Formats: sequence, C-alpha cells, structure tokens
Amino acid sequence: MGWIFVTSAAISEIIGVIGLKLFSTKKNLRTGSLFLGGFGLSFFLLYQAFAYLHLSTAYAVWIGMGTAGAVIINMIFFGESKSGARIFSLILIVVGVTGLKLVS
Repeated sequence: MGWIFVTSAAISEIIGVIGLKLFSTKKNLRTGSLFLGGFGLSFFLLYQAFAYLHLSTAYAVWIGMGTAGAVIINMIFFGESKSGARIFSLILIVVGVTGLKLVS
C-alpha cells in the first residue's frame, strides 16, 4: 500500500509541476488549482505512505520519481533540452529510485 501512496504522490507532484509551469505564464484559477492542488495532494499522499514505509526511502523515491517525471514532461511538452548528458542523468535517477525500491 505504501508504494501506491508514493507513486500517487509522485504523479500528483508532476501535476503540480505542470501547474507551476502553466501558472508562471498564465495566472488563472485553473492553473493555480493544478499548481496548489497537485502539490497539496502530493504531500498528503506522501504523508500517508509513511505509515507503511521508512521516511527516508519513501521520500527519496518520491523525489526521484517526481523529478524524473517533471524532466520528461518538460522535455516533451515545454521544449526543454534533450541533450545526451541530461538523458544520462535522468537514467541515473531512475536507476537509483529503482534500487531503493528493490532493497526496501
């Protein structure tokens, strides 16, 4: 159950990041709701995960998944750089998160 909460929290964080990006260019209720709602739900779900998982592992996996997801979304939809070094760094994040999950 803890991993479901962490995964849901990471997805909510990515929604919050999308909302933040959109809110930075167009301030309205919709983008503000995505921004605040995404991050708010993310923190709530992460907190729920702590009942099942160690804080250090849950937090690290949440951060890794959220960061990787945000980078991918920004590269695909918002035109951020797709350089080899950036993609390699993204792979390292995914490997680290996967390793933490496997040993927990």
